[in-house]
Amino acid sequence: MSNPAHDIIDADVKGNDVVLFMKGTSQMPQCGFSSRVAGVLNYMGIDYKDVNVLADESVRQGIKDYSDWPTIPQLYVKGEFVGGCDIVTEMVLSGELDTLLEENGVSFDKEAAERVREANKTA
Repeated sequence: MSNPAHDIIDADVKGNDVVLFMKGTSQMPQCGFSSRVAGVLNYMGIDYKDVNVLADESVRQGIKDYSDWPTIPQLYVKGEFVGGCDIVTEMVLSGELDTLLEENGVSFDKEAAERVREANKTA
């Protein structure tokens, strides 16, 4: 038996280079963690699809089942689950996200990524 939410999620994940399942939208996030990830993606000029999990309860639960990850937001690059807010933040600061994007041919503003790292350096 097919699960409609799973099919929608699968189509989004596989049909877009970068997808962020989040609470709210990229322009109006509705939780701090979603806001942080969307903010970084926006700042780095990454073209991504935002999926508001608050708009559909079956997608909200479905994405957790799909990834076997309990929290939202969830970032996907080229069909692969990257992680949630803490993992994405860590990857931005370490430069790992740059590498992942470059390896997958996803364009982004490298100077913006450097500025994020510079602004977050600990003294």
